[in-house]
Amino acid sequence: MIATQKDGAPPSASDIVKLTPPDIAPYREGNTGIPFVTTFTSATPGPHVMLCALMHGNEISGALALDHVFRHEIRPQRGELSLVFANVAAFGLFDRRDPYASRFVDEDMNRLWDPEMLSRDIRSVERMRVQALRPLVDRVDHLLDLHSMLAGIQPLLLCGPSEKGRALARSLGSAATIVSDPGHADGTRLRDYGRFNTPGAPQTALLAECGGHWQCATAQTAIDTTYRFLRATGTIAAETAAPHIGFASPPDRWVKVMDRFIPQTDTATFAQPFTGLETIPAAGTIFARDGNRDIRTPFDNCVMVMPARRLTRGKTAVRLGQWQTFTGPADA
Repeated sequence: MIATQKDGAPPSASDIVKLTPPDIAPYREGNTGIPFVTTFTSATPGPHVMLCALMHGNEISGALALDHVFRHEIRPQRGELSLVFANVAAFGLFDRRDPYASRFVDEDMNRLWDPEMLSRDIRSVERMRVQALRPLVDRVDHLLDLHSMLAGIQPLLLCGPSEKGRALARSLGSAATIVSDPGHADGTRLRDYGRFNTPGAPQTALLAECGGHWQCATAQTAIDTTYRFLRATGTIAAETAAPHIGFASPPDRWVKVMDRFIPQTDTATFAQPFTGLETIPAAGTIFARDGNRDIRTPFDNCVMVMPARRLTRGKTAVRLGQWQTFTGPADA
């Protein structure tokens, strides 16, 4: 039975679904033996690049981006390109009248990318799908995982804690804010899986939060980010990507996540509404209350990263970071 309201607050006028989910049925068979997974191979050797959409079944902007790649018959000029629709079971239950309900079926698929987690004697739709995808993911050199957000407007590129992730994110030349973060305490994301999160290993991964759920601009950002990623990894030529990319300048700064707030009670609240990337100047400023505790900023110039709309005990309510400046020129 599908779980409901996993994503936060009930629907409101600000969360009207403005996107039409793509028909992904033509991509069901694929060519890899894994449903909804297609891999294109170039005659020229090169890296294996993967585009992933629908890690959460109600985040349809990424599926629109992959559909765009299919319809424009994009093929790698070198190496391999895999297009993956991840949680297709949840996506199949998407209903624009209750778009929150299909985030996942049994559990969050983007907290399961850890061998120890998968070894537990638990059966779920998401665990079976992760196990089916792992042999493919284990061969991938560069990954882009496309998401959208419940709260927040500004697109983000979550690149992990190491320099290799920040370098890849900057090379896209995107207007999205680059966030260097260690992941979640309650499970491992695909972005943080295996060698993607190993310093010194050549494999890299980005998680793109392309904007608010179900907004037209979010789908455009997902498409723009996809083609920037394909260009940056050398999968397609710059002239192939150009018609699908808007103007942006390489970023000169990024956010380093250094702390987080995880509520310990069911009554936690923020001191004011946050939409993301607000900077609180002084350390010690109260920004939330958790039971009878005041929660204060741990350092000066504290940036609020991806604040949750509904605060839940044991779940990350907000990441806390500081702006950092890039040194040296961008590769893009």
